[in-house]
Amino acid sequence: MTEQPSTLYAKLLGQTAPIVWQELQPHFAKGALLWVEADQDLIEVAQAVVENDITKVSSWLSAGHVSKMTDERAESLLTRDPQLWAVVVAPWVLVQERMDAPKER
Repeated sequence: MTEQPSTLYAKLLGQTAPIVWQELQPHFAKGALLWVEADQDLIEVAQAVVENDITKVSSWLSAGHVSKMTDERAESLLTRDPQLWAVVVAPWVLVQERMDAPKER
């Protein structure tokens, strides 16, 4: 990887966008969706995937912080239709449920 980590992070952040479940269904059908739990930084996960950081990605997979999209979760997303964030890191599309920003104190 020739890009500096902060540059790659910024690039991935710029490629992250809100999306609805209906637009992700073709990727789910191909088995190309990775779910990122809300307590994880979507861009940090995407960066680790791009950089092939096996240690980080394996750790997240083992802990359940990142997983392949399951039928049950897909059904829930279809039913609830929440706001989602997604970023493409071919061949994967990483997706995360969008949480409201914390309120400032």
